[in-house]
Amino acid sequence: MRDLPPDLAAHLAGGATTLCHAWALSRRDGARLGFTDHDRDLTFGGLTYAARSGLEAAEASAELGFAIGGGEVAGALSALGLTDADIAGGLYDGASVETWLVDWSRPETRLLLDIGTIGEVRRAGTAFVAELRGLMDQLDAERGRTYRATCGADLGDARCRVNLADARVSTTGTVRAVPEPGTLGVTLAGVFAPGWFTGGRLTWTSGTQVGQEGDIREQADVQDRTGDARAIRLDLWQAPARPVAPGDRFRLHAGCDKRLATCREKFANVPNFQGFPHLPGNDFVLRPVPGSGPGLDGGSLFR
Repeated sequence: MRDLPPDLAAHLAGGATTLCHAWALSRRDGARLGFTDHDRDLTFGGLTYAARSGLEAAEASAELGFAIGGGEVAGALSALGLTDADIAGGLYDGASVETWLVDWSRPETRLLLDIGTIGEVRRAGTAFVAELRGLMDQLDAERGRTYRATCGADLGDARCRVNLADARVSTTGTVRAVPEPGTLGVTLAGVFAPGWFTGGRLTWTSGTQVGQEGDIREQADVQDRTGDARAIRLDLWQAPARPVAPGDRFRLHAGCDKRLATCREKFANVPNFQGFPHLPGNDFVLRPVPGSGPGLDGGSLFR
């Protein structure tokens, strides 16, 4: 059972109430936004909670034990900080949300109902519904190292140690054309092998998308009239949230499928490989009986 502050308990016991919900949202880039379903702005805790956001509580649930609780808020995309481009661009992914029950006549009388994070955001036209996930959701996040055949590091991180500044690993480029959303005709600063950037990462350095990132689904060579070998086509997994125009610049990192062969042949980085390539997989039970063939006697694979 939750203990209520004495002033809020007295207010609830009085019969007629003047209560509303308020949400304090903290994005990963440091921006803080406040919203309320009251018809006037509220200010407390050094943050103003905007009333003209159209936000309202859509659903809420609480669970016992380690089950994940949470709720939903619904609202309209507006000029008060919630835009379709920002949501599609991932600015609200994993944002922290505090849910408050507030006496709008005396905002100092309030109760913190929950602390959670933004989960799935469903958009339809100018409206959206955002899922709020409780603190128990963090227990589902992968922690520490896992045993698997593929590498557990990300290209260029502290465990991988590949130098992303190396001209063989990353390059810069310029958009030449945008034939369709999610497809870019680009010119790179150098010439690279086909598929070199498939599965890689693109970071925008100019234009409306500056600072945003995207994943490369496929790199394909393009035969244009100039015959420029640096001209290629990039297919993105997700179309950029804001319009991309010819002349926009970006930085591109090579793709890595996290296999040992790729680590050896593409990056010459086997000493830092963070996987277990000889770990038996699920197909191990389908192999011949141990001892009936070579290499299955429990001895070293390198002798």
